[in-house]
Amino acid sequence: MTEPERPQPVAPEELGFERIVYEKSPPRATITLNRPEVLNAFDFRMLREIARACEDASWDDAIRVVVVTGAGRAFCVGADLRSWADDYLGKPGEYWKWFGAFKDMHDRLREIGKPTLARINGIAVGGGNELQMACDLAVMVDDAFIRHVGPEHGSVPAGGATQWLTIMVGDRRAREIVLMCEEIPAAKAAEWGLVNWVVPAAELDARVDEVVESLARKLPQTTRYAKQHLNFWRDFAWHETINHARDWLALSMATDEPRAAIERFLERK
Repeated sequence: MTEPERPQPVAPEELGFERIVYEKSPPRATITLNRPEVLNAFDFRMLREIARACEDASWDDAIRVVVVTGAGRAFCVGADLRSWADDYLGKPGEYWKWFGAFKDMHDRLREIGKPTLARINGIAVGGGNELQMACDLAVMVDDAFIRHVGPEHGSVPAGGATQWLTIMVGDRRAREIVLMCEEIPAAKAAEWGLVNWVVPAAELDARVDEVVESLARKLPQTTRYAKQHLNFWRDFAWHETINHARDWLALSMATDEPRAAIERFLERK
């Protein structure tokens, strides 16, 4: 892999992505998670590719808005638990490396310097909800749901949910989402402030287009600084907790609880 001489964007096809589809059609760039066979679950390579696409979009002055979405019937269901079972259970050091890629992906997305819009085309579970929460705005189809399952699968949702849910929906609702592990239908997600707009699937792209067009008309430098200020509480919560979470979650991979939970989940598949 060669590194660029300066922060210069390139054509998407030059990046050789395998787990995402990255498209640029100024003023919009679109990052599509592209593992529909596993409901767009994260693996290590996908995390790295999302981060690199965000870096490229941040360097491209022709891009004013970045849309994040999923291929197929899901937005994203978070971590690939089969990959976890094969590569990380009982291996705290390896999980620590994986979580570093997860953290870097989040940082690249949140610090991209331009408005980001989650196009939630299907269910958003666990890290998938954390991904859409990391975006500035979200449009969701009306037949999807949001859910956290960490307490059932041996993983504290500390990659965004425990930091940001209280900011977005309030303390009691955040506890309900994390501790109850129940589905939050799209209409309730909008009512609670988890997403901005809920539309029928047939209207999803039209609504995304409207939001992109509105955002693209705004002054880029002013928008970037406004976004930096709006990020204050999210960043404060994130940076105060994320490295602690990385170490604790890594160590937890050596314990019986996540192993048993993930093995039960995979046996049901």
